Amino acid sequence: MSIELGFLIKKIVSMMLMPLSIGIFLALLALLFLYKENIKKAKKYLTFSILWIALISYAPFANLMLYPLEKIYPKLEKIPSNIEYILLLGGDKEKRAWEALRLYHKIPNVTIITSGYALHDKISEADKTAKLLIESGVKKEDILRQTEVKDTQEEAIEMKKHVGEKAFILITSAYHMPRAMTFFQQEGLNPIPAPADFNNPKEDGIFGIFQAKQLKKTERAWHEYLGLLWLNIKS
Repeated sequence: MSIELGFLIKKIVSMMLMPLSIGIFLALLALLFLYKENIKKAKKYLTFSILWIALISYAPFANLMLYPLEKIYPKLEKIPSNIEYILLLGGDKEKRAWEALRLYHKIPNVTIITSGYALHDKISEADKTAKLLIESGVKKEDILRQTEVKDTQEEAIEMKKHVGEKAFILITSAYHMPRAMTFFQQEGLNPIPAPADFNNPKEDGIFGIFQAKQLKKTERAWHEYLGLLWLNIKS
């Protein structure tokens, strides 16, 4: 699949603004000043780099970053019975798919729409997710696939072709739900949020530091905050 230049630029800029990239940039500044034999500045930027990476990989900080995003939309408990479609957004399919399965078995005659394009291989995220659902008991004829969409905005635009103004259930990770809802509502759609994959701070101790999983949490939250900021700037 060819990737548009604008989409590629957006991904590169987003990557450069991520917390780990900032930490590496500070370390590179330290290295630059070291080569220039400016030991004082080298020490300063190296200290900033280490402290920054320690912070963003610290469990309480990562959990604190995610919490404001995840508290907005609670787990869907009152399940509507007159819904025709469930849209399962691409990404983290192993975790989000459980919510799709739960709702599929509670709503009669519902269709699950999987979403996501192929980036690193020939199989799209939509096809991978559909395969996982079928192996878990979902009928093949109860699945539709959006295989060309690359991000949440494109997913919203494509979804409008299926449902128009009809209500449907939207499944994504809890931390991503606020931004996803904004995109879909901007397109005039009526999604019912069904957040999945909630973070569980109780699994982490207060001494968890320099941990990859905590860094990943921070970067996920950071990405969402940047996305929400950009949406506010554009609107």
